Amino acid sequence: MRSVAVVTAVFAITCSRITDAATPTAEPTPPPRPVQIDKNSVLILIRTTLVAVQQANQTGNYSVLYSISAPGFQSVNSPDRLSQIFANLRAKNFDLSGVVVLEPQLLVMPEMYSNGVMRMAGFFPSVPLQVLFDLQFIPVAGQWRLVAISVDVGTSTPAAPSVATSQPTAVKPAATPSPSVELNIKPKPSATASATPEIKN
Repeated sequence: MRSVAVVTAVFAITCSRITDAATPTAEPTPPPRPVQIDKNSVLILIRTTLVAVQQANQTGNYSVLYSISAPGFQSVNSPDRLSQIFANLRAKNFDLSGVVVLEPQLLVMPEMYSNGVMRMAGFFPSVPLQVLFDLQFIPVAGQWRLVAISVDVGTSTPAAPSVATSQPTAVKPAATPSPSVELNIKPKPSATASATPEIKN
């Protein structure tokens, strides 16, 4: 059985329901678009994030993972809360550090949602268990900061971990496995941490 951890923060955009037939209905949320980002930057974001998770699980100190996340994420997920959320994954005692030398296989290429959230998902073909991830970032002061994360390990056919969705509405970051906090963000990885408005595809 996969171990899953989820953390989420919700930024909801309030919309009044339109009942007047004469009033134009809201336009559907546009689909995500490809992000122009170089391969090295993608590898750095993925590897540094997963290494931060590994070090946190190994030491029980989630302050670094907390520090590299976006302000909205931090406001609802303290280091102690992150420790609780990743308890199941930590108990699995699987070393994620192999991601430093392995090449990730992306199932979801970097894509940008209308609310400014960039998502990417995939897996590392490690042995005996594969490391699956689904990550979401938002730009903060010129840097990409973690807003949602889902991490899992398993031997089954690779599939992007479910993460809460992020869109300009309500979000449910990474699918909410146990323990979890839901956020209205469209993409959903497994072990997850996130903070952003939901993005609907």
